[in-house]
Amino acid sequence: MIEIDLTGKVALVTGGKSGIGKAIVDLFLEAGAIVVSGDLNYEEGFKLETGRFAVSKLNVASEESVNDLLKSTLEAFGKVNILVNSAGISTMDLMVDSQVLDWDKVMDVNAKGVYLTSKNVGKLMQKAGNGGRIIQIASQAGKNGYTALGTYVASKHAVLGLTKTLAKELAKDNILVNAVCPGVVETEMKHRERVEGGLIRGMTPEEIYDEDCSQIPLARTAKASEIADVVLFLASHLSAYMTGQAINVTGGMTMH
Repeated sequence: MIEIDLTGKVALVTGGKSGIGKAIVDLFLEAGAIVVSGDLNYEEGFKLETGRFAVSKLNVASEESVNDLLKSTLEAFGKVNILVNSAGISTMDLMVDSQVLDWDKVMDVNAKGVYLTSKNVGKLMQKAGNGGRIIQIASQAGKNGYTALGTYVASKHAVLGLTKTLAKELAKDNILVNAVCPGVVETEMKHRERVEGGLIRGMTPEEIYDEDCSQIPLARTAKASEIADVVLFLASHLSAYMTGQAINVTGGMTMH
């Protein structure tokens, strides 16, 4: 049996305090990695929790905040081998009723945040000269349109565009850049979207859940840990010939 061992690798995970990000942090630690979890919902500062786990407040939409975290990570661990961009937010509204402030907020985190972290970690990896992995948590919303999620959909399309461009530009440095496109995952954000989307569409959250399951060939939604499994694969030696890919983890709901 092949086991994935990330011992000695330093992984930075944004949005690592909850949801898919936390599942990735937990799995990377289990695989032996040194993990830095950056999240807006941590207290100020960079804090070592154990010898190979640190947490830090991070605003991915601020280049100063990103670079402060990278400086602290280098001081503590000396390198960054893996970046996982999991920080993300959503708002719910029909496009004709949507607010510019919501558009700016979502784009700042989901698109600008991925740009800033990927840009600055990519530079570090190039300078180190040892290759690396950049993994974006995109969404099947980066390939499809969804009612009342237009701003989120646009942001995730942007993430896939950035992923493809970075993959081309960083290939010469053996820095592999891929995206994971989750489907319907049981997280706090998804539960909120069912409530808010239900109000917009005149449906209950339970009706939206049933609708989701009816569109998934595997007839169930995903656990966050099932997304983390694919991220671990992309972080490992098993994906050494993959870059520029947008991998669906949707139970068959999206097949392109």
